Amino acid sequence: MTEMERDRFRMLMMKALDGELAGSEHSEFENFLRTSECAEEWAQFRKVKEATMSLKFATPAPEVWDTYWTSVYNRLERGLAWLLLALGAATLFAWGALLAAEALWNDSGVPLLMKIAIFSVAGGFFLLLFSVIRERWFTSRHDKYNEVIR
Repeated sequence: MTEMERDRFRMLMMKALDGELAGSEHSEFENFLRTSECAEEWAQFRKVKEATMSLKFATPAPEVWDTYWTSVYNRLERGLAWLLLALGAATLFAWGALLAAEALWNDSGVPLLMKIAIFSVAGGFFLLLFSVIRERWFTSRHDKYNEVIR
C-alpha cells in the first residue's frame, strides 16, 4: 500500500468512526478493509472509540464541595484570582477608552456637539455600570441568606 493510499484510508477511517461516510466513500472504505492490515487498524480504532465513549467524569459528593469551600486558602485563592483579573481588565479597558477618547477629541471632522454627546453617553453608561456593580456588591455582603443552599 502506498503512502497516498494509507493517508486516504486513514481519512476514510476517521470519517467512518464519526459516521460521516458518503455512499461512494463507503464502498472505497470497504475495499480497504479487505486487506488484513487495514482491517486490524480499523478494529483497534473502533475499540479505542468504544472505550473513550464510555468514559465519564466522576462527580464528587456535595459534602466534598462543602468542605472545599470552608478552607480559607481555597476562598482566598479564588478571591485573589478574581481581583487580579478585574484589575487587569479594568486597566486595559481604561487605557483603551483613554486612547479612543483622545482620538475622538483630536478628530476635527466630528462636530463639537457630537463629541459632547458621545462623551455624555459614555459617561452615563459607566456611571450606571459602576452604580449597579456597587449595589450588587453591597447587597451580596449584607445578604442574610448567603449561606443557605437552595
